[in-house]
Amino acid sequence: MTDFQYTEMLPLGADETPYRLITTEGVSEVTLGDRTFLQVEPEALRMLAYEAIHDIQHLLRPGHLAQLKRILDDPEASANDRFVALDLLKNANVAAGGVLPMCQDTGTAIISGKRGQQVLTRGDDERDLSRGVFDAYQQLNLRYSQLSPLTMWSERNTGSNLPAQIELYADTHAGHENQYEFLFMAKGGGSANKSYLFQETAALLNPEAFNRFLDEKLRAIGTAACPPYHLAIVVGGTSAEYALKVAKYASARYYDSVPVHGSDEGRGYRDLEMEAQVLAMTQGFGIGAQFGGKYFCHDVRVIRLPRHGASCPVAIAVSCSADRQAKARITRDGVFLEQLETEPAHYLPEVSDDHLDDEVVRIDLNRPMSEIREQLATLPIRTRVSLSGPLVVARDLAHARIREMLDRGEPMPQYLQDHAVYYAGPAKTPEGYASGSFGPTTAGRMDSYVDRFQKAGGSFVMLAKGNRSNAVTKACEENGGFYLGSIGGPAARLAQDNIRKVEVLDFPELGMEAVWRIEVEDFPAFVVVDDKGNDFFAETLRPITVDIPVGPPKG
Repeated sequence: MTDFQYTEMLPLGADETPYRLITTEGVSEVTLGDRTFLQVEPEALRMLAYEAIHDIQHLLRPGHLAQLKRILDDPEASANDRFVALDLLKNANVAAGGVLPMCQDTGTAIISGKRGQQVLTRGDDERDLSRGVFDAYQQLNLRYSQLSPLTMWSERNTGSNLPAQIELYADTHAGHENQYEFLFMAKGGGSANKSYLFQETAALLNPEAFNRFLDEKLRAIGTAACPPYHLAIVVGGTSAEYALKVAKYASARYYDSVPVHGSDEGRGYRDLEMEAQVLAMTQGFGIGAQFGGKYFCHDVRVIRLPRHGASCPVAIAVSCSADRQAKARITRDGVFLEQLETEPAHYLPEVSDDHLDDEVVRIDLNRPMSEIREQLATLPIRTRVSLSGPLVVARDLAHARIREMLDRGEPMPQYLQDHAVYYAGPAKTPEGYASGSFGPTTAGRMDSYVDRFQKAGGSFVMLAKGNRSNAVTKACEENGGFYLGSIGGPAARLAQDNIRKVEVLDFPELGMEAVWRIEVEDFPAFVVVDDKGNDFFAETLRPITVDIPVGPPKG
């Protein structure tokens, strides 16, 4: 018979996070009997949520910025890797000004809280935290992305970015009785959509099978979620949902301090050796930081969990270039939030585009579409281009409306015949700016429209982020179309430096999903799919046999 022994699933080590004080108001101590309690007022929770949302939309962790700089300093980095890294660092500097958020998809607000046993609140913490989220999205230049289901088939934007995902737990750890700890995240659709669950079996738990599995699944992530990624892989778990949650938090480096060896009692652990091996695997893919190279990932976290003998869930998640999260805590000394980098210029070296060895081809978008296509037809895939002139902006809902028009026998709108189409949706426009943060959205969501639209005379030149399906490559070959890849991530910099004018063109009732006309100057992009059936991602996303050493399971 085994004696009872309690083992925490993923015990965290010492917290080395640097914090800044937000306020000492709304926090006090009260004594009841022989126990001292921490009393937290509603306003302290509201203010913390507001400040956290503000900071994670505009600031990044120093470690993330250092990893971007490392790409610029790495002689093995491709020119495209360095170009993307430089653009992301420039974007971080623009966003740090506190006006333009770093990404136009300002995400779903996710809050996890652990309340000590001697922390007193009025008992409506979720409401108070939601109010802080509401105030942040109302007052800052953020975007409302949450859709409320009215029926199974119809939805309406809530106009507030609520509801937030808020999960609150009791913290029973010794020494934590009088503190309230949090993790705040803003998760955009791009990286959230690259969270995967695979229900495997023990047959996966050997080096050869695991290698084949990872090579296929990691390549399938693609570039739509704006790499370089912080990649997390969780093997095992007492349930499927727990494996997914651990993967999400691990991608935010929340579990970095857990043990690095297993135990007989069922404790989970980080496998540092496997992390290094998987990182080397991703560097060999050739996908790189969106357009070829070795920096598909900044780093990798691999967590091995206990499992039921008949189950082996595997969860994969990424945190993208908009690496938005921050820890927080409330103690007797006040309300504290993780200190993010307020001066990212420290990480921006004296590097100009002259250091990048790819030639840039300038594309004048003021010309007829036939001339634009003729010029693009002369360029090989991977070519860097610089766009100047008018673009039409349309994404999911606008594409659905236009398809309904075609179904009714109406002609393709003239604006899609005359102009290149940019898949995007803007955040709010700050006063004095021509545009709010306005980076590209994931191209793949519009794949099903391409052939129909091109055969109807529109969408011959498309601009967005990420890889496309084979159907898009075939449509471009048959119809004479092109797909240009924009760098995913630098939405603030694009708004400040490249977008000169924004106006609603059609479907204004769709809000940020309306059709817009914008004027751009020196807008950076790459030729990804051409009119000859060539696709940059066709080779880099195809699984291959990878032979890397993988040690036996630890513990």
